Amino acid sequence: MKTLRSIAYARSGDKGSSANIAVFGRTPADYAWLREHLSAAQVEAWFKPLGTGPVIRYEVPNLEALNFVLPGVLAGGGSCSLRIDAQGKTLGQALLAMPLDQLPENSHSTD
Repeated sequence: MKTLRSIAYARSGDKGSSANIAVFGRTPADYAWLREHLSAAQVEAWFKPLGTGPVIRYEVPNLEALNFVLPGVLAGGGSCSLRIDAQGKTLGQALLAMPLDQLPENSHSTD
């Protein structure tokens, strides 16, 4: 099973009770595919079990990246949350585990 990791890498962190995840295409073609297929709604659905609010997507074309803000996903943030990852450092890796078959079919990297 191919995952998002095959065409992207990510970095995540905390912003209070919210987190952000930057997703970078491994190649310009992968970034173009991500822009077309990876929506805020899909990221929101992936993290729904953690109780995120409506996810916001920003395009960062000069870095060939998408930045997703996940409101409230950290349940209070660093000093308030009882979650194991209260600062959201692993959320990017969790997103990269999303199977590509959950995204629309189209050409993407074969790595």
